[in-house]
This record gives sequence, C-alpha cells and structure tokens, in this order.
Amino acid sequence: MTMNTAELPIYPGIALADVVFVDNPDKAAEALAALSAETALGFDTESKPTFVKGEVSTGPHLVQLATLQRAYLFPVALAVALPVIRAVLENPAILKIGMGLGNDRSVLRSRLGIDLANVLDLGEAMRGDWHRGTVGAKVAVARLFGERLLKSKKTGTSNWANPKLNERQLLYAANDAQVALKLYHAWKAGAHRL
Repeated sequence: MTMNTAELPIYPGIALADVVFVDNPDKAAEALAALSAETALGFDTESKPTFVKGEVSTGPHLVQLATLQRAYLFPVALAVALPVIRAVLENPAILKIGMGLGNDRSVLRSRLGIDLANVLDLGEAMRGDWHRGTVGAKVAVARLFGERLLKSKKTGTSNWANPKLNERQLLYAANDAQVALKLYHAWKAGAHRL
C-alpha cells in the first residue's frame, strides 16, 4: 500500500521556546539535571558537510538530546558541553534513541573519546514487513503519526560548526532528536503493528 504523504497534515514539531542551546555553565547544569532524570532520550548528531573530494569531516559539531518536553543542543566546540554529553551518552541507565545513527558510535569515540552506552537505532529496529530497508524519520512519522515531517535539505547541509545557529538550524536539530523519542514511544505502544 503506497501512501501519498503530500496530503498528510504537517508534523508540528518542537517549539523554539523548548529548545535549549547549551552554551554556558548554567544551561549545562540545567541540561544535565533534566537529561539525567530520564530513562529514555531522543539522540542525534549534526556535522558540517564536506563538499570537496577527499575532505575529511571534522564532526560531529552538534549533539542533540531530547526529552518529550525539551531539546538540548550541545555545540561540541564549547568546553562546557563535553562533560554533559559524556555523562549522558555513556550512562547505561538511559536509553538513547535515534534514527539512522550509522557511524555515530565510531565518530563519537574517535573524535570525542565518548563510548556510547544503551543506544537504539530506531530506523533499524523498525525494519519489517512494511519497510524493507532502514526506516527514516519521514517514513516513520507518516506511518505512525499520519503526518508529514518537513526536513529542509538546505538546512540539513548547512554549517553546523558555526558558533551561533539560526532558528531554522535550531528547530531542525531539535526535531531530529525529539521526533525519534516520540516515534519510539508510539512504536513501543504498538503503533508499528498497524
């Protein structure tokens, strides 16, 4: 059965007021307290794209962690972000859920010395009768929520290494992490059997 996603209502996503760009010690402390209190978080990373053949990525440049209420964005170039990222990503008591995590584990280990613990690539876990390959966020949102996830390619391939991110980047990154968590809860509740 083929679904025409263009006719679906748009997935509303997270509000900008619920996105925290962790760039100072107070926000880092707030993020650590909020994230450490959860048993499951949405997770993703963003890297500045490479466009020249042979150019090696220096990413990840941004790590995103989300609860159902808030998304916390950590620019890895800021020293204040690394202790929080490490504490959460290496904590085996917190399940980190992402879509299409691919090489995140090896890149986080080699570039930041972080060993991911308790991670679920929901895109892989959702493979099955209704979708043969790795399930992307757009397909999963259409299937489980009956909504259309808008993802701008221009924003997705923007410079994530910038010390200041624009509103479109903040929302794109926050939604990438939070939607994985929301999809996980729907999938776990049995929506994947539909």
